[in-house]
Amino acid sequence: MVRPIVAWLKARGVRLEMGAEVTDIDVVIEGGQKTATRLRYRQGGEDRAIDLAERDLVFVTNGSMTSDTSYGSMDRIPVLNTERTGGSWRLWERLAAKSPDFGRPAAFVSKIDHSKWESFTVTADDSSFFDRLEAFSGSRAGKGGLVTIKDSSWLLTVVLNRQPHFYEQPKNVWVWWGYGLFPDKPGNFVHKPMSECTGREILIELLSHLRFTESIPHILDTSRVITAMMPYITAQFMPRVRTDRPKVIPDGSCNLAFISQFCEIPDDVVFTVEYSVRAAQTAVFGLLDVQRSVSPFYKGEHDPRVLFDAWKTLHRY
Repeated sequence: MVRPIVAWLKARGVRLEMGAEVTDIDVVIEGGQKTATRLRYRQGGEDRAIDLAERDLVFVTNGSMTSDTSYGSMDRIPVLNTERTGGSWRLWERLAAKSPDFGRPAAFVSKIDHSKWESFTVTADDSSFFDRLEAFSGSRAGKGGLVTIKDSSWLLTVVLNRQPHFYEQPKNVWVWWGYGLFPDKPGNFVHKPMSECTGREILIELLSHLRFTESIPHILDTSRVITAMMPYITAQFMPRVRTDRPKVIPDGSCNLAFISQFCEIPDDVVFTVEYSVRAAQTAVFGLLDVQRSVSPFYKGEHDPRVLFDAWKTLHRY
């Protein structure tokens, strides 16, 4: 999504300042009104500022689920980052100190053991794994859903996307992805926590679960694994009270809005692209007084088919 959006913006004269980190936003609070007056940022090793004009608008990404991600490789484990070095969290903490209407980031980042999990991306030189998993699952790549191994102590899940997955991906390259929700539990075949495993060991654990044992040597020889330890990947699901997430447009805000996974959209579900899109729509339509409706929600809890499937699942055993 990023590349076409950037091209669209540039064609309309938008100037993108790269390599810049917003460190703080000056906000004047008077009589219940909140007005952002200055952006403070760091770029090229220098502290800089932008004074905001009367009609300037500020859209803030407060918090980030992928902040402080560390990476490993085929033979190296990722190191868990426990200090908040990501700029989006530090910016939100400074804003939250100015007004309770700007939320409370501590509710989401104080228990890394509850919000972390590990993912891995595999780049392969042939379609061996795709062929085996398609035959095993009965679904073509890009056509089926996620494949979760429910007996895995790491609760491993893998995804085969339609290829090519990336723009300009070579025709002789296949890319797939997976993750584990419980990285601190010992594996069933590699008897170590996922967080202490190399990419090679994670691949062995997965292939052993799938009973692709005879293919392990070939797949290991033709694959490269990049692991990612993400301390805040499910932070948005942490227990919270209603005011921990700020409203998209905080009460009394004249020109500042939040557009992340950590702003409040009643009835919506975080961890989706749709949530980010609706946050942006709410912010833009509200601050610019655009008379349009935000994209509608899917109310699955009112769908008889969903309720019946849920009932069947509850009575499976």
